[in-house]
Amino acid sequence: MPTSVKENYLKALYSLHINGNNINITELSKKLNVSKPTVNNMIKSLEEHGWVIYKKYKPVIFTEKGQKQAALIIRKHRLTEVFLNEIMGFGWEEVHEIAEEMEHIKSSKLFDRMDQMLNYPTTDPHGSPIPNSKGNVLEQKHIELSKLNSGDTCELSALKNSSNALLLYLNEKKIQLGTEIQIIKREDFDGSLEICCDNKTTFTISTKVANSLLVQSIKN
Repeated sequence: MPTSVKENYLKALYSLHINGNNINITELSKKLNVSKPTVNNMIKSLEEHGWVIYKKYKPVIFTEKGQKQAALIIRKHRLTEVFLNEIMGFGWEEVHEIAEEMEHIKSSKLFDRMDQMLNYPTTDPHGSPIPNSKGNVLEQKHIELSKLNSGDTCELSALKNSSNALLLYLNEKKIQLGTEIQIIKREDFDGSLEICCDNKTTFTISTKVANSLLVQSIKN
């Protein structure tokens, strides 16, 4: 089995783990869009590396060793995204697919040099934390925009998901990381928010969008 496939499994396990999901064969099958027998076979292979512990009909245990291995893959991906965005001028909606390919490059020297050139960034273009060279991740303290109240002011710090559709929508609305957002009004009917960005533009966003924006509150 190609190493890149194993690495994609590790990333899927990591995503389910940090989101607090119960890791089982069915969830992995859905996330990776492959059959359960295929997942079952791969889990056995990952177990041989000490990355997971699995017993039939029980949740998959993602070991500390497996978490570190996954974090190092994610580190390569997110460093690549920063490099593409800041050095090469790619938009934040363009970097994911390229980084998906580059994350499987084995040379740690390449990514360490990239990290140095970028002055050791802690987050990627979407605000997600970049694991360090030891696989450690700094804890982030964000809140969903949808949880704030009328009159609150905040700054966009990260995205809960970085789907291409969301990124293009935010581009259209001229919302990016660091944008100051004030909540003008919350609609009781559907939870949509009327917001003002950088004290300039006022418009309404849906609850779905508000749930996807992670912010830090600014005290008035």
